[in-house]
Amino acid sequence: MKESVAEEHLYLGFSHQDKDSIFPLHTSISLFLLSYCDCKLFKVFLVPTGENVDDQFMTKNLLGDLEAHVISRCQLPVVVQSCCLPAVVVKDGKFCRAGLSVVLRHIIQKTYEADPSRKDVLELLGFKKTCLKACAEVSQWTRLCEISIPRAVEGFLTASPEDCQAVPPHILQLERKLGEPVRVHNDDKIRRQKLQQQKAGAKAAVPVLGKEATEEGRTVEMHEHPLPSLELSVAFSKLLVQEVPDAVNRESPCIRRTKTSDLPLLDHVFAEGLYFTLTDVVLLPCIHQFLVIVSSKKKGKILVNLPLISSWYQRVQEVPGVKKAAGKCNMEFLQLPELMSAPEEQPQDLSSVPDELEEENEDSNFIGGPRPTMTKLMENGIEAKFSPHPCPSWTIDWANLPPAVSPGEGKMSRDRALRKQQQLNNLVAAVTKLAKPGDVIVDFCSGGGHVGIVLAHMMPLCQVVLIENKELSLFRAKDRSDELGLNNIWFIQANLDYFNGTFNIGVALHACGVATDMVIEHCIKAGAAFVISPCCYGFIQNTVKFKYPQSHQFKEILSYKEHMILCRFADQTAVQLPPERRLIGKQCMGLVDLDRAQAAEEHNYSVQVISMEPESCSPKNNMLVGIPT
Repeated sequence: MKESVAEEHLYLGFSHQDKDSIFPLHTSISLFLLSYCDCKLFKVFLVPTGENVDDQFMTKNLLGDLEAHVISRCQLPVVVQSCCLPAVVVKDGKFCRAGLSVVLRHIIQKTYEADPSRKDVLELLGFKKTCLKACAEVSQWTRLCEISIPRAVEGFLTASPEDCQAVPPHILQLERKLGEPVRVHNDDKIRRQKLQQQKAGAKAAVPVLGKEATEEGRTVEMHEHPLPSLELSVAFSKLLVQEVPDAVNRESPCIRRTKTSDLPLLDHVFAEGLYFTLTDVVLLPCIHQFLVIVSSKKKGKILVNLPLISSWYQRVQEVPGVKKAAGKCNMEFLQLPELMSAPEEQPQDLSSVPDELEEENEDSNFIGGPRPTMTKLMENGIEAKFSPHPCPSWTIDWANLPPAVSPGEGKMSRDRALRKQQQLNNLVAAVTKLAKPGDVIVDFCSGGGHVGIVLAHMMPLCQVVLIENKELSLFRAKDRSDELGLNNIWFIQANLDYFNGTFNIGVALHACGVATDMVIEHCIKAGAAFVISPCCYGFIQNTVKFKYPQSHQFKEILSYKEHMILCRFADQTAVQLPPERRLIGKQCMGLVDLDRAQAAEEHNYSVQVISMEPESCSPKNNMLVGIPT
């Protein structure tokens, strides 16, 4: 165990307690992970959302052996006050991590760094350590686990008796996901073993956590399972750090010759497939609380619709350390057979449960490149138009700035560093015209901080906030900031939805795809001006939050698929392409951004679409400047 670990403060919300769970469920999930990891590296603070909360009751009756302190929201560090909880910040620091997945991943990493023998904890991050790393704004799976299911359970708790007759759609969506074939890295060998087992007619269950097994002094209960024995054997062998057993000795020649497409698919053991991961840790307190509510409201008959979730719930309890962690959190697992007492109930047809994002079916026969769409817009009086650049020759005096301010200090070529400086000239010029002393400027999708660090250095009377979900990028930005001795800059590792602070100007350089629209949405909600350079138009697509086209005028003329044609061709601006093709790409960029501008103007903004100077600074050289009117 490493001795010197910087103290970090973990802030968790608290609204109320129901049965053996703390709400919001994000807090129960965080506390369960701390118990599972046996992690005491964080000083824990509970932040009540209401008044007159009994501190002693909260800290003793709800948290087991975990010490926690109760503080009001106004006592939070200022940087944390701008974020949704849970959040972690280094004591007296300006580096904050916010949002459930980011905080949970950080707890896992800190536990492993402090005790490298806890490889079981590190394995929670899954293959390539990417479990729940994709942000909920773009990943339907992360959104389902991190946001939709916790909210569904919290809503079910307060629902009227009439609304409790059916399983919430997001719970049913999880049930359907558990029934889908498992896709894991390099699963070819396991699938061949499964085929050999099937051909050999192996019907006896492979012992899984058999009569008694001990790991690190912990006794593990053993059970038989109706699920395929090979998947269970692989899953639990990994948990017990055992060699994965071969299903039937050596593969026969016919098995080796079988095409991969003809191999049997693998069934779920845990939420993401064969292995126990952070996703299971997130879902367990949620599903447990759902079952508690079902039990208390005597609605056990609805569980007939959830056979896979019910099996998963029982199986997760057998994972080494889970029952111990649950005991610390006062979580008493339920016996499901006692709840399921209505054999006459007919299971619900899961095919009728929609995903959060359904495929568009309109205009399925639409054919053509961008010209028919562009012509259609022209016939309705819409063409790409660019406002004149307000200060085309303005430039930062790079030669007289400290080296750490320049993007050239990073690992980029001289030519690329020059182009990056030219891009920064454009954004900083626009922000300089808008900013005044005391303003808060947020650099969204900040990456390594190229924009934010220049702004913080050049505008010492403004507070600059860098928001980025990639930890390593923020580390690089903070190193540069520390070298410069900047005192007016904060760093927040979070997805955009977890930032809820007030600010005056939002800026983003090459926000990818839908991220541009997310930044604009944040600025509109805050009543803030924005200076944004979009990127990756081809990645734009309908999401839970955004539907395209966005503006009323474009919606009346274009279908979703016609708008997607513009987006795809807007990416055709690379310098190696023929000039005519690049020109069409630039016009498509202008039309996509015109739709964005008009959508913002519907919210009482004045928006200009401007080309950066020189245009050669980037193939994605559009800049949107929006000011609330």
